[in-house]
Amino acid sequence: MHSPSRIGRYRLERTLGTGAFGTVWLAHDDVLQAPVAVKVLADNWSHRLDIRDRFLSEARLLRKAGSDRVVQVYDIGELPDGRPYFVMEYADGGTLADRLTAGPLPVPEALRLTALAARSAQALHEAGVVHRDIKPSNVLLRTAHDGTQRLLLADLGLAKNLEHGSGLTLAAGSAGYRPPEQAQPGEGIDARADVYSLGAVGYELVTGTVPGAPGEVVRPERLRPGLAPEVQRALLRALEPDRERRWPSARAFAEELERLAGPGAPAGRRRSAGFVVLTVAAGVAAAVAAGVAVTVLTRPSTPTEVRVTDRTGRVVAEVPAGWGRQLRDAGWNPKALGLGSAQEPGLAVADDLGKWQDLTQDVNGLFIGVSEHGSVTPKVDALTHSGCHYDGSRSWAGGDWRGRIRSWDACAGGGSVTETALTPSGGGAQPQVYVQVRQDGGADATERILRSLRVT
Repeated sequence: MHSPSRIGRYRLERTLGTGAFGTVWLAHDDVLQAPVAVKVLADNWSHRLDIRDRFLSEARLLRKAGSDRVVQVYDIGELPDGRPYFVMEYADGGTLADRLTAGPLPVPEALRLTALAARSAQALHEAGVVHRDIKPSNVLLRTAHDGTQRLLLADLGLAKNLEHGSGLTLAAGSAGYRPPEQAQPGEGIDARADVYSLGAVGYELVTGTVPGAPGEVVRPERLRPGLAPEVQRALLRALEPDRERRWPSARAFAEELERLAGPGAPAGRRRSAGFVVLTVAAGVAAAVAAGVAVTVLTRPSTPTEVRVTDRTGRVVAEVPAGWGRQLRDAGWNPKALGLGSAQEPGLAVADDLGKWQDLTQDVNGLFIGVSEHGSVTPKVDALTHSGCHYDGSRSWAGGDWRGRIRSWDACAGGGSVTETALTPSGGGAQPQVYVQVRQDGGADATERILRSLRVT
């Protein structure tokens, strides 16, 4: 069937996803001049009244939630052929599943994200709704004007009113995230079913692995050695097969995760909008090939600077001499930024690379990653950093490169982050370079480092 170019006043731009019962489009509202997501019932189900009712029920339940922690519904209507559609806010930051493409997250970040998802589930429960299919791909992120990202629950296609939970008769949910009471038809369902799914989401964010079947979950410390025992206990309690032994509510689970995440965790009352700021530092650090950190032995080009290079010799830069204590020079994978998977030239240098993934730690250092394929700029422009204040961006050009420097300060550890996507000054499309600089004080060295950068 020919794809429409418009639905009502909404101009369709591209498909965001296709599920069993419908398609979600990225569209533009020409009246309000804003991007939206439009979900349309699939043509092959349009004759099924039960499927049509379920489709419309999702829109009603989203609207019923009435929370900024859940995807908002703006409009509803019918196509000329009678198929229903509804219009939702567009989450431009992707999903938690996207965040997992580079592997498990830093533990504090994983706990904060899971806590925010639990706060979102609690908002549904207070509206009398149980989600029944919470998983990373159904947890969305939307960027605000200040660079922060709001976490939203989406896809209520399997959701039900809690008041009818005891009468649910069909098995529902996704393997790995589904509690045992949802796997068997006829079992009563309450809000603790979503607590189990939230535990599975947290488990995956911490370990990078979907948990096994209920009662057969591998202890997280075996997948992430050194994990704090209290974090493991919190996750395993949520994943208890016996719901009487789980956290009694999504709120209780969120409060424990926020406590474990430490200072800066987004408590529900203090930050009711559910904002979260994410750091790419962990993903990039994981993408840098795991070469052994070594002492930088190259002779400083000046008494105050040291020259560093990657293993291929293609990337060269100069950093303040005090930063040049540890070097990883074996390259990186641009998949950490959401680009195609590849092994590309890159390096990380710092006074302590062990602190690089944690913005609550003071560290001075530099990451450089070269990409020969794809556009780095929009990926870098979408990045945000937890526990930091966004200071804005400025244009920069020098030597062979040009780009925009984006800056954050007042990070949880007291330091700052600057980063930029560089493109060739001569107008060529490739290569492109991602640069991230972390500093714990003193004069900003970013522009001096960029001027020293050489890529061959």
